Amino acid sequence: MDYYRCFIDNEWIDSSSGKRFEVEDPATGEVWAEMPDCTVDDAQAALESSYKAQKTWALLPAHERANHLYAICEALKAQKDHFARLLVREQGKTLAEAEFEVDDTVRYMAYAAEAARRLRGDIFPADAPNEQLFIYKVPYGVTIGLCAYNYPLALIGRKLGPALATGNTMIIKPNEVTPVTASEFCKLVLKAGLPKGVVNMLSGTGVEMASKLVTSPMTRLVSVTGSIRGGQAIARSASENLAALVLELGGNAPFIVLKDADIDAAAEAAVIARYANCGQVCICAESVLVEDSVADEFTSKVLKRAAEVHPGNPMTNAGMGPLTTAAARDRSERLVAESVAAGCEIALGGNRPQGAEFETGNWYEPTVLLNATPQTPCVREETFGPVLPIVRISGYEEALSISNARDDGLSAYLWTRNPSIQMDAIQRMETGTIFMNKGIVGYIQGYHNGHKLSGLGGEDGVHGIECFLQKRTVYMKY
Repeated sequence: MDYYRCFIDNEWIDSSSGKRFEVEDPATGEVWAEMPDCTVDDAQAALESSYKAQKTWALLPAHERANHLYAICEALKAQKDHFARLLVREQGKTLAEAEFEVDDTVRYMAYAAEAARRLRGDIFPADAPNEQLFIYKVPYGVTIGLCAYNYPLALIGRKLGPALATGNTMIIKPNEVTPVTASEFCKLVLKAGLPKGVVNMLSGTGVEMASKLVTSPMTRLVSVTGSIRGGQAIARSASENLAALVLELGGNAPFIVLKDADIDAAAEAAVIARYANCGQVCICAESVLVEDSVADEFTSKVLKRAAEVHPGNPMTNAGMGPLTTAAARDRSERLVAESVAAGCEIALGGNRPQGAEFETGNWYEPTVLLNATPQTPCVREETFGPVLPIVRISGYEEALSISNARDDGLSAYLWTRNPSIQMDAIQRMETGTIFMNKGIVGYIQGYHNGHKLSGLGGEDGVHGIECFLQKRTVYMKY
């Protein structure tokens, strides 16, 4: 069994308690690694290290900060295969998906490095002679990056790149089921020559350590990718010190298909957008809302295509790997059972796959449910697994009503050739992202954010960079 350590002040550390926790392979259930189960004292040490380093780091010329990020990118590219295989082993995605995640991480960090030289403020006319009015953009200070388990490496790049490019320091806290990649990533930080304390990393299973990171007066911004409930709890914890928040939380993306859609393309996109990463993507298509007149044709094509998605050993690039945790698998099973009890029909899947290789691990078949309604449990709740319920609708207005009635609003898919409906959706659809005649994608220059309970602030692009900067107004008389 391998043992990986945490990283404070450019030193490899164990938990001050000496405790460790185990990391399992989602495909086999095998315990293959251990990590330090860090304490409140460890969190305090990381905070002090980050706080001490931040002022000096912020005073570095922006292009020097960028050069450190470029150095991390180069080191990551050189070890692409190593990190891809780590991702497969601890998270369960297929090797092809893991390789793409490594590439994506490089893109996120390189974009942030490129943006470092483009940070800018404003100059406005003053109201009196011999005066100048400046608005500077300055870093927050110590930031915390709390990462979900579905993209253990990309989420680090997505948060760390903008934080460091803008002059902040960051403490990374990976999810407890996928912490190994974060530890290995810190080897790249050390190799790239970043000053002590600019990047720290802690792993752990208890809420006390993470709570310390969020509630400390030294913490000025917390960036979170996680569930709505988790984000709400973190927001409450951060409120005492009024720390800034970047919350990328859960969603329940509808995949809307109207009668004039390209049915072949829509069916292909729906399958990819549901079963990518075993359905563990916050912007995955959680349910289909298809206009009744094309529902039979669309459903037939989806079933044919989904049947070609074969679960299997993720290291061999099977069509789909396992869910990352047993709890996630159990949730999919529970929601499917509840949906069937509510009147759904299982048209495909609905079980753990059969065969010797699936006897252990967190496996669940690609599943399609028919006869679903907006009240069906698999439609009402975010499954975050490989289950696709199909709801028949009368048309666009019903689809919009169903979508906007939700308390969340992270993303939605809309397939129609009608430009009037397309423009109406841009105005009225209450969601952070609309994929219009487009499958699941995320460009680094876009902006990934949620509306309503799906979050605050956002990530990626120039707007994501802005989330790591606060404004300072200067009235100067000369």
